[in-house]
Amino acid sequence: MQTRLDLITRSLPQFGQDRGLTTQVPVGDVGTGENSFGNTLTRAINEVSDARDRSGDLTKRFAAGENVELHEVMAASEEAGIALDMLIELRNKVVEAYRSVISMQS
Repeated sequence: MQTRLDLITRSLPQFGQDRGLTTQVPVGDVGTGENSFGNTLTRAINEVSDARDRSGDLTKRFAAGENVELHEVMAASEEAGIALDMLIELRNKVVEAYRSVISMQS
């Protein structure tokens, strides 16, 4: 089953190659290369998608009676929820910044 995140990342084949989120973007290279804003945003979306997939997998395995501890299922679920909340807040801040820039142009 394809999700919206999967469709978004597949529609941008040049993005999503690197999964690391700990690199800092040098000021001189802001619009280019693997450390661009688009790449960083795509990696963040992929990380949220991976956390959600891991949570869903652990939940299914727990429900099927496999040897999965309840605390692992709960921790993965909370991690996925927190990651999604962070991504939603990031989206809200980007939209707010966009509206700010647009209102400055008027």
